[in-house]
Amino acid sequence: MTRITRGVDLVLRLVIILAFAVLVACVIWQVFSRYVLESPSTVTDEMARFLFIWVALLGGAYTLGQRRHLAIDLLPQITHGNLRLMVNAGIIIAIATFAALVMIYGGLDLVNRTLATGQVSPALRLPMGLVYVAIPFSGICIFYYCLTFLADLFQTGRGPNDQDGAPRAGGPLD
Repeated sequence: MTRITRGVDLVLRLVIILAFAVLVACVIWQVFSRYVLESPSTVTDEMARFLFIWVALLGGAYTLGQRRHLAIDLLPQITHGNLRLMVNAGIIIAIATFAALVMIYGGLDLVNRTLATGQVSPALRLPMGLVYVAIPFSGICIFYYCLTFLADLFQTGRGPNDQDGAPRAGGPLD
């Protein structure tokens, strides 16, 4: 499973980096066109909003997979033995349930309904369903990471918030 996980990590990293680079370019062009050319670009404004959605959702999924997500880990820290194992399993199952029901099932329903109505964005004329695909896609990634966390929990006892060794310097994309 680690080989697949490395592949998922790589794909997420590349998509996040590419989307963020284009997002920064859009914002720079937007500022330049608004203040220097005095004619703001509506296309880059809309594109930046859509890319921000993708970066946020995929970044959250990637951060979860790296075990660097924001977590309140009071219960796992104060429990020991089988109780700690059950608490960690409950946390992982709760995250997986949210990802499956809300993000994957609900997200796919949103995408399908939006594509069926033919809703398009005002400036780019892009089908809004394509923008919303970020929700089920990141949900699938989160669900996959939860499955790997459950397997790791029962094999090694390592919970979803337990890091590998000492904290490393750098950001989440290192």
